[in-house]
Amino acid sequence: MRRVYMITPEPFALRGQAAFLRRDPFLAAPGEALGWESDARLVVRHGRIEAFGPAAHTLLPAGVPDTPLGHRVMLPGLIDCHVHYPQLGVMGAMGHGLLPWLERYTFPAERELADPAVAHELARYFVAELARNGTTTAAVYGSVHAHSVDALFEAAQGSGLQLIAGKSLMDRNAPPGLTDDARGGCADTEALIGRWHGRGRFGCAVTVRFLGTSSPAQLEAAADLWRRHPGTWLQSHLAEDQDELALIARLFPGTRDYTDAFDRFGLLGPRALFGHGIHLSDRERARLAGSGSALAHCPTSNLFLGSGLFDAVAARAAGVPVGLGSDVGAGTTLSLLSTMGAAYQVARLRGATLTPAHLLWLATAGAAQALDLGGRTGNLAAGLDADVAVLDPRATPLLALRSARARDASELLGVLMICADDRSVQQVFAGGRVAWQRPDPPG
Repeated sequence: MRRVYMITPEPFALRGQAAFLRRDPFLAAPGEALGWESDARLVVRHGRIEAFGPAAHTLLPAGVPDTPLGHRVMLPGLIDCHVHYPQLGVMGAMGHGLLPWLERYTFPAERELADPAVAHELARYFVAELARNGTTTAAVYGSVHAHSVDALFEAAQGSGLQLIAGKSLMDRNAPPGLTDDARGGCADTEALIGRWHGRGRFGCAVTVRFLGTSSPAQLEAAADLWRRHPGTWLQSHLAEDQDELALIARLFPGTRDYTDAFDRFGLLGPRALFGHGIHLSDRERARLAGSGSALAHCPTSNLFLGSGLFDAVAARAAGVPVGLGSDVGAGTTLSLLSTMGAAYQVARLRGATLTPAHLLWLATAGAAQALDLGGRTGNLAAGLDADVAVLDPRATPLLALRSARARDASELLGVLMICADDRSVQQVFAGGRVAWQRPDPPG
């Protein structure tokens, strides 16, 4: 059944508590990054934020009533920088590191999408789950089948969600039924670009699964395709697992490291986004930063597979843009609230502390920067797309108990990141449309 999304008459205004970013917390002095308004007004017109600020100083358009949010909190819509929708059916498959996990679970699951009906069913479910979790923008991997990307964009039409997606390029080291070839895979990707890139809030990514599943010929073709279509993205995986690093060293002898292998094929640059980046040298971080490439930090996946602990502080100190990724299906949730909580835990295991401002940055403004969408989304500010998640800090009895004890706005956000889940997401606006509305309780 096709979901019918709600179109809210515009202009409209929301009034209530709001959290946003004033500065990059990795660069700002403590206390300067997080913005908080206890009584904010946000005005939406034509899918964009027309005005945002303290209600006492933010003009309400004539004839437009405030929609009061009460105790609820507005956040910028959340941004998932790295997720595989074909892997929804293998979430929670335990007992293996990355490469065996791909062979045993991921590849069989992705082979099922050879059937367009399976792709359409998963895509509809995935799009609805993104919105239900407060995610308004996502960079998504399809399977090797081009129709998997068609299914995703078709499912998202009318939702208001901003999606970047591509079919996975794989011409070696994958099972029968999951490989393409250098020419055909890139031709399919180019056709997807022609059908979908720039159509509404949709964009296309040249999607190199990872270096281990693409031949040099396919990597050269992918780089050429990316260069010929400015404004598209390049997405892949980088330095996720020690066994993976050893495989890449064998397949690409003579390269200095994993990043250098991408570099030699011309696959670094602005709008290049790499999942993980756990096992990187200082040289690699510097090269990523210098090229304008970005990283997606995927903490629940890294913990689940035992891949390692990403160093967000080192990456940002080197100047690499970083956003959060759920990385479902190795990731254990589509909730970026829970993903922020996992990122906090990973940092603590490394001996560092990420504040609620750091975590909100990674899931909103920092993620937009990583996707080169900083001028479009990722914050609450006039001129940006109206991507807003409305959260209820009293959604469950225990959460209400804990939230009531929060001493300030930062602590309240931290409580939401550690203790909340999709039940706290009350309403989601994506490009000004209601992408999710929690049903009223019965009775």
